[in-house]
Amino acid sequence: MADFSQPTNAADEGQRNAVVLKVGMVGDARVGKTTLMVKYVENKLDEDYIQTLGVNFLEKTVTLRNNDITFSIWDLGGHREFLSMLPLVVNDARALLFMFDLSRRDTLASIKEWYRQCRGLNRTAHAILVGTKYDIFITLPPEEREAIDRDARRFARAMKAPVVFTSSTESINVLKLFKVILARSFGLNCTIPQLTEVGEPLLIF
Repeated sequence: MADFSQPTNAADEGQRNAVVLKVGMVGDARVGKTTLMVKYVENKLDEDYIQTLGVNFLEKTVTLRNNDITFSIWDLGGHREFLSMLPLVVNDARALLFMFDLSRRDTLASIKEWYRQCRGLNRTAHAILVGTKYDIFITLPPEEREAIDRDARRFARAMKAPVVFTSSTESINVLKLFKVILARSFGLNCTIPQLTEVGEPLLIF
């Protein structure tokens, strides 16, 4: 298996490959999809947050062993009236991020329907379950955190998907999430440590 830390072969210098990797982000309104996308692409918090009206789109190029990989990230507004635009986000995606707010359990319950809708359009994309706002989650009562943690793991198993808890505000697992996406998309060995304990910012892949 390939490895993120594997050095570039000098013989391959000058033979750069350009690859576009489409990533779709879906989930209920106000779960933090746009915020996470802006944090990853521009490394800043989207302070002037405006709810996504339809579809947002950003790109970021990273280099992996002499390959230029451009993440083409598509973010669908979470209100139901934007469902007609779902094919724009989901068709041809290599990875689909099913996103929920860790402090709003109802947004996790909605993932089941988001998953059903997306799989009707794209059966081959790698699914990843992403919990947002971990910085708020850790302020919840212990029993509530445990229940959300348990439900998230159960959903991830049913989806055969990694589960990643993130915080854009505190820069928790944002970069690591996209390393998991790379690993899944290209069959790489992801060397970052997994976080599996209840209460931790889960990183299970």
